[in-house]
Amino acid sequence: MEFSHVSVLLKETVDSLDVEKGGIYVDCTCGGAGHSREILNRLEGTGRLIAIDQDPDAIEIIKERIGGEKNVTVVHDNFSSLRHILDSLGIERVDGVMADLGVSSHQLDKAERGFSLHNDAPLDMRMSKTGLSAYDVVNTYGEKDLVRIFRIYGEEKFAPRIAKNIVNARSTKPVETTLELAELIKEAIPAATRRTGGHPARRCFQAIRLEVNGELEKLESTIGDMFSCLNKDGRLSIITFHSLEDRIVKKAFQEFCKGCECPKSAPICICGKTPEGELVFRKLLPGEDEIERNPRSRSATLRSIKKLR
Repeated sequence: MEFSHVSVLLKETVDSLDVEKGGIYVDCTCGGAGHSREILNRLEGTGRLIAIDQDPDAIEIIKERIGGEKNVTVVHDNFSSLRHILDSLGIERVDGVMADLGVSSHQLDKAERGFSLHNDAPLDMRMSKTGLSAYDVVNTYGEKDLVRIFRIYGEEKFAPRIAKNIVNARSTKPVETTLELAELIKEAIPAATRRTGGHPARRCFQAIRLEVNGELEKLESTIGDMFSCLNKDGRLSIITFHSLEDRIVKKAFQEFCKGCECPKSAPICICGKTPEGELVFRKLLPGEDEIERNPRSRSATLRSIKKLR
């Protein structure tokens, strides 16, 4: 199977993990195994790598590319099961965890997966190929729920008009394909707005994808596990691709780095609270060279944190 994916911020992400021979590392979203292969190169045959992905297509490629290495364990699951995965492997602590939260080039370019609004395909968008699909969301959610996800996950100001147009259209026949949906969204947005800011359906497609895969909820509920499973001096590095994801990571890292909470007027600290972590990268963006080579990296942001205790 062909699985094309250019790893974003490859060197910077693996550098941020400070890989040490003999250490244990987790790639929570292994995908095309680009970051994982670089981690393995630095382990030089020692230590251990846990390669996780929920996409069955990705799992086939991961097994083909790195599954034969004696120090690699490939796991077909969502990263939200991280604590359970480590427990099942008898691992209490690890030295580094990373996650690349973007949709892979393979998922975008493979038309039948239904992620892209540029190719006509059945509405799907399921990273795991199981469960709730984009078709289900578009054709069964009530108008108010569609407005909610377009507003919250897509930050779309024309959410009510778009939701109404979809509900009206599906009363005649189901909305079945990506281009059909894209056209309905486009029709609901004023012509002056359609001429600016990229494809008019982009924000709603993002919103539906986030709803289908529960991406933000899983990140929010699991980031604490990612950090808590680290050894002292272990690193957690996360690449995000839009402001909603980045906000969750930024807020969590701020909490991990929070120290004394006593009033500024207090002469000495009486709360005794000390930071659990310190930032390695507050916010690292791709350089112009990388963006030129891989335009999809333009929206990527890397944040990295080190566990202090």
